[in-house]
Amino acid sequence: MTQNIIDNLIVQLTKLPGVGRKSAQRLAFFILNLPKDDAKAIADAIVDIKEKARFCSICFNIGDADPCDICRSETRDKSRICVVEEPSNILAVERTRCFSGVYHVLLGALSPVDGITPDRLKITELVRRVEAGGIEEVILATNPNTKGEMTARYITELLKPLHVRVSRIAYGLPIGSDIEFADEVTLSKSLEGRRTL
Repeated sequence: MTQNIIDNLIVQLTKLPGVGRKSAQRLAFFILNLPKDDAKAIADAIVDIKEKARFCSICFNIGDADPCDICRSETRDKSRICVVEEPSNILAVERTRCFSGVYHVLLGALSPVDGITPDRLKITELVRRVEAGGIEEVILATNPNTKGEMTARYITELLKPLHVRVSRIAYGLPIGSDIEFADEVTLSKSLEGRRTL
């Protein structure tokens, strides 16, 4: 028996991360009620990204050109590299409007138990970028978890002989939270990352 078109769309939508059957059903009926041009625009955008997306050969961000827009930009500070785990992390940093340098995407984080070793990440390419010269600071913006910390430490050791400033993003208590509800690790990191006022 063949699936009807609504069931087929629901099944396809459940392939998206975090979308269960109920959410997929809501999305399917939302799409069904969209004007045809809007639904087509969504479908075209999906096909477009699958056909045109490529990794930047410099920073490994995803874009439709190589090098990417950020690496090609004349206004970015090319002496500072912010190292992130995934291309989606760049979007988060860019939303802050606080960083005007360039990026380097590792495409993951070290996790020996999962078979993610340094050779599976874009760490060698980062070292080559620093060795090429002109880099004053490497900002490690890996996730504040075990894998991210391990990756940051590994990269720091690799970059030590190259005499470049290596910094780590600060993390700790979020704005609007109460200290009494913070876990020990978050609170200790907040104390370590304190700054003079």
